[in-house]
Amino acid sequence: VQLQASGGGLVQAGGSLRLSCAASGRTFSSYTMAWFRQAPGKEREFVASMRWSGGNTYYADSVKGRFTISRDNAKNTVYLQMNSLKSEDTAVYYCAAGSGIILTSMRQIRAYAYWGQGTLVTVSS
Repeated sequence: VQLQASGGGLVQAGGSLRLSCAASGRTFSSYTMAWFRQAPGKEREFVASMRWSGGNTYYADSVKGRFTISRDNAKNTVYLQMNSLKSEDTAVYYCAAGSGIILTSMRQIRAYAYWGQGTLVTVSS
């Protein structure tokens, strides 16, 4: 499994960015996909997750209502649309994938076996 994250950059507070995660190497219909982030000096934290097949979408409280996770089956790509960005959203964002993840584990780092390389999002205030 290969995950290639892209779309990060510098944006002003209140702006928007869309991150992409191109997935390859498997058929992902049974996989769970997620985004995590790691701010400087902090631990990696959960942002959003979804079943590739649809449904069971979860968000961290800090991004609920501002971020949306989605996927394009034809392109084998998962997206994270980020609106109303805040300075505290500044972090390296990682996409992750895993199979056989139960609902109660969809927010947990250790549930995901495959990780992309990360893309930096910087929000200036």
